[in-house]
Amino acid sequence: MSTATMLDQATAVIEKAWGQPIEILEALAIRHPRDDQLLRSTMHIHAALAITDHSVTAHQNRLHALTKPGYVPAFYELERITSSAADLRVAYAESHSYLQAIRRVVEAREAAAPALQDPAARLTQAAVARSGRTQNAPVQVPDLPASSAAVGPSAPAAGPRR
Repeated sequence: MSTATMLDQATAVIEKAWGQPIEILEALAIRHPRDDQLLRSTMHIHAALAITDHSVTAHQNRLHALTKPGYVPAFYELERITSSAADLRVAYAESHSYLQAIRRVVEAREAAAPALQDPAARLTQAAVARSGRTQNAPVQVPDLPASSAAVGPSAPAAGPRR
C-alpha cells in the first residue's frame, strides 16, 4: 500500500508543473496574485486539500483506535465506528476531488501556454517584451479616411412622405 497521501501527490504535480518547490509557489501566489491566476487557483485548491487531508488522517486514527486488534467495542461504540467510517469516506472523496481539480488546472495551464513550458521560449519572450518597452519610437497613427460632413442622406428618400 502506498504511503503517499493525496496531498503529497498534489504537491508533486504542482511542483512538476511550475518547476519550483511548493513553498516558493505559495509565496508567489500570495505576493503576486495577478501574475499567474492559475497558480493562485491551484494554491487555493491545495490549501483546501491540506485541510481534508488532515481530516482523513484524524478519521483514520479514530477508526484505528476503535477497531484495534483484540479490542471488542461496546454496543454504544458501534455508532461511533459507523459514523467515523462514513466521515472518512466523505473526507477521502473530497480529497480525491481536490486532487482531480488540481490536475485539471495543470492540464488547462499546459494547454493554454505550451510555449511557456520551454525555458528558452520564456527567456526569448521576456527579451522581446523588454525590448519593445525600451524603444522610444514615436507612435504613428495610420491615416484614417475623412468622414462625410453631411448629416442627412445624400439622395432624396424614395417613397411618399407623411
